[in-house]
Amino acid sequence: MTAQHYDVIIIGTGAGGGTLAYRLAFSGKKILILERGTFLPIEKENWSALEVYQRERYHTQERWHDTNGKTFRPATGYWVGGNTKVYGAALLRLRERDFEQVEHKEGISPEWALKYRDFEPYYDRAEELYDVHGQSGIDPTEPPRSLPYPYPAVRHEPRMQELANLLTQVGLHPFNLPLGLKLNEVDRSLENCIRCNTCDGFPCLTRGKADAEVNCIQPIRDRTNVTLLVAAKVTRLHTSPSGREIARVEAEIDGEHQFFTSDIVVVACGAINSAALLLRSRNDRHPSGLANSSGQVGRNLMKHNCTAMVQLSTKLNSDVYQKTICISDFYWGELSFPYPMGLVQNTGNVLADMLPAEAPALLAPLLKLRPGAELKAIADRSVGWWLQTEDLPDPDNRVRVEGDRLYLEYKPNNTEAASRLIQRWATVLKQVDRAEHFMPFSLYPRNTIPLQAVGHQCGTCRFGEDPTTSVLDLNCRTHEINNLYVVDGSFFPSSAAVNPTLTIVANALRVGDYLLKQLM
Repeated sequence: MTAQHYDVIIIGTGAGGGTLAYRLAFSGKKILILERGTFLPIEKENWSALEVYQRERYHTQERWHDTNGKTFRPATGYWVGGNTKVYGAALLRLRERDFEQVEHKEGISPEWALKYRDFEPYYDRAEELYDVHGQSGIDPTEPPRSLPYPYPAVRHEPRMQELANLLTQVGLHPFNLPLGLKLNEVDRSLENCIRCNTCDGFPCLTRGKADAEVNCIQPIRDRTNVTLLVAAKVTRLHTSPSGREIARVEAEIDGEHQFFTSDIVVVACGAINSAALLLRSRNDRHPSGLANSSGQVGRNLMKHNCTAMVQLSTKLNSDVYQKTICISDFYWGELSFPYPMGLVQNTGNVLADMLPAEAPALLAPLLKLRPGAELKAIADRSVGWWLQTEDLPDPDNRVRVEGDRLYLEYKPNNTEAASRLIQRWATVLKQVDRAEHFMPFSLYPRNTIPLQAVGHQCGTCRFGEDPTTSVLDLNCRTHEINNLYVVDGSFFPSSAAVNPTLTIVANALRVGDYLLKQLM
């Protein structure tokens, strides 16, 4: 079955695909959006740590394979809105220097062909589109900006404010984490966000999180030129006989294979699945996978070196919404380690039902206690911290497919910098705890985030000017196929050490402007 012809087909509705669909929708051009998932249900389980963290209710059931062929269940979900449905809504710009070549202790972070100045106006628009709350002038690594944040910073609750004050006392520069929330702290009648304790990693029951479904897909669903098909898994892209154009998009819908055609095809499945789709679509003209004469499709997978650390003490933490502090003082290193180390920010609340799934080894003896009051006592005296260090592009870190099997071959790198950040932050927390005079009891257990956590994935179809070393040109069109674009985190040449979502959104707006000119 072959359906009607479209001007643009967009595959995926996450930060890249959803944003691009929104940008193009008001042009009047005929757009088809194909999403393999459905709408994430609005249900009480959205706020259940037991369901979300222990039972992984909103993650796919599919199995991927690691380097040794061992299977694992990836922490990723297929929903309208993609993984923004469960992201923490931290929306930061890359630092200006992140677009330059940067020397790290264990290698080089490569220069981008485009610079911060090329992305800056799109960052402004991305922050407006995704309701970003923040305050400029405090972050010591903040890049220059043309406009202020669209909304004021999300305020610290009492315990987080205490910690921010103490961090300042020990010589750091904590700032309010930029967050994409539908929050109005002046007039609560105008808000969806209620500052609940289940935001980071949870779906939002009140639609108070600025995600790609709520902010981009829902506002365009009633447009007559936009068609959204859910539960439509794209299985293959078919090229013309010359191999220079995508002639048909094949999707499985209700157990049947359907074909769609368009002038432009945009892949936005997330860096891992976008690369996998190109590799699975190999044909005689593209025997190594679509747009892969460079051999770079699927390579240079990056996802940050991430560590969750718990600040556990006798001090009661009654704050409801806790993910508001960010620290960039060690982003570029320090005197004793003059190499980039990374970013520190709060996690969401540490809840009792999260501990069995998330707690690191140092908490294991405590977790043998019967569940209930004991676990809650631990959670109520905890503050969660998230540490992330840049991982460097490595061609041997890659996505590979064999038939229906998807392999992630990934070995962490830049680990010394990550270890230095962990040690440095533990030292900072000890200083803070001593300043509060509730020593001697404090612990800082930590947990390195494993392979299956792929939330910050990027780099598998890097963009660049040289088709022998990149997959995409600077407009994110594949070098080899004239009407094929990739618009998600795949295009990153390096990962930097800030959350990638805002850059994915800004880039989708940038590419959207370019595509509108092509469609005129």
